[in-house]
Amino acid sequence: MSLSIKEVEHIALLARLKLTDDEKERFSQQLSSILNYADKLKELATDDVLPLEHILPIYNVFRDDKIQPGSLREDILSNAPVLQEGQYKVPRIM
Repeated sequence: MSLSIKEVEHIALLARLKLTDDEKERFSQQLSSILNYADKLKELATDDVLPLEHILPIYNVFRDDKIQPGSLREDILSNAPVLQEGQYKVPRIM
């Protein structure tokens, strides 16, 4: 697949690039070679290849859940600077 100068100008416009005429010609050749290589990849037989979820083997590492007693309310509230009716008292923001 060969890209025309007009197509390169359109790509440059989308990428917000200002290209000289020499750059347009050079990029036309380079992008055409990239697309030709991508077309070669279409020739590969991939019917028996399963899609990958991830390139590396990934597994979840979870710890076992253990039931433990929670902290006492009094211990938790002991660090509060101000308490009101057994709860943290914070400044009103609205």
